[in-house]
Amino acid sequence: MIISDRVKKMQSSPIRKLIPYSQAAEKRGIHVFKLNIGQPDIKTPEAFMDAIRNFDKDVIEYAHSQGIPEMIESLVKYYKKFDIPLEYDDIIVTTGGSEALIYSILTIANPGDEILIPEPFYANYNSFATLAGVNIVPITTKAEDGFHFPLKEEIEAKITDKSRAFIIANPSNPTGAVYTRDEVNMILDICKEHDMFVIADEVYREFVYDGEKYVSFMHREDTLENVILVDSVSKRFSNCGARIGAVGSKNKEFMKQFMKIAQARLSVATLEQVGVAAIVDAPDYDEFMKEAYDEYKLRRDTVYAALKDIPGVVAKEPKGAFYNVCKLPVDDAEKFIIWTLENFDIDGETILMAPAEGFYATPGLGKNEVRFSYCINADELKRSMHILEKALEAYPGRTEIK
Repeated sequence: MIISDRVKKMQSSPIRKLIPYSQAAEKRGIHVFKLNIGQPDIKTPEAFMDAIRNFDKDVIEYAHSQGIPEMIESLVKYYKKFDIPLEYDDIIVTTGGSEALIYSILTIANPGDEILIPEPFYANYNSFATLAGVNIVPITTKAEDGFHFPLKEEIEAKITDKSRAFIIANPSNPTGAVYTRDEVNMILDICKEHDMFVIADEVYREFVYDGEKYVSFMHREDTLENVILVDSVSKRFSNCGARIGAVGSKNKEFMKQFMKIAQARLSVATLEQVGVAAIVDAPDYDEFMKEAYDEYKLRRDTVYAALKDIPGVVAKEPKGAFYNVCKLPVDDAEKFIIWTLENFDIDGETILMAPAEGFYATPGLGKNEVRFSYCINADELKRSMHILEKALEAYPGRTEIK
């Protein structure tokens, strides 16, 4: 029996690959603080649950391939809050942001084409590109620089006749970087000059801290034809399991061709759309978003305050999302995480992180880096950072960062 080469080429998820070690620790009675995955613990808005409970039809029918009208209308209303000029016909509802991403790549790129992505990047971009037969060209960014872009000429040097698009998450998963207006305009200038798209993954737009400004790639009128907006309700509405996302673009040809794939997969789940569509108009919408923002900022502050005081750790304060990538004084981050799960605990507690090597396309980069997700409460994060500090002191493979 044959297994496809494309699947064999896919990497295992760096976020989930070490879960068996975590499960083994838990079987030994160790409590594991899970800092590896961006699974919010904030309660899902009640409006979502109420809308599903109140659904009163005899048959749950196929939704339209574009999405149910209520869902699309709620997205139009939501985007107006952020000055994103998407109207009803500019939006297609998808099964999570992941479907929006993979279908966007399939729509704009042929096998062998290239997509430029700042690294470290969301690891599943690798998987989506592999499935589409597309090559990732990494734009390397560094922890010491807060993971911001290099100069325009360095980026343009990577562009070839195979270059079709950028994929850029702003704010960034996994680094928490928030790109400035100048950086956004630089990428848009390149796209305009080289007839490229930017697939803008902006699912963390609500979570931008310290007076930084969220700048959408759709805030510039003269390049709207170049922009594909990818979105998801998973993080902002603490609703990962609903699997509702969207793609939006003012490029009519792109949307026409994307719709062919949307029709081929039939439709997105009806009930989840009914639930999500009710959230934006809920009386407590603004209160819910403010409480979520305040909680994640507290958690960000808690983690960074600890990291910057741990000897040997290199970390910059993330300005958005709820992640942080930092360098550890270890020979190999994955080995360190496994060692921590198998050999180290304080009062029956230890931690699980994501090794950051899997967030890079350039071989060898990220080997001594980890990604933290701060989706557990502040008290647990304080204990987690204490465990990290003591584990680094005890780890036999400790080495100083050069």
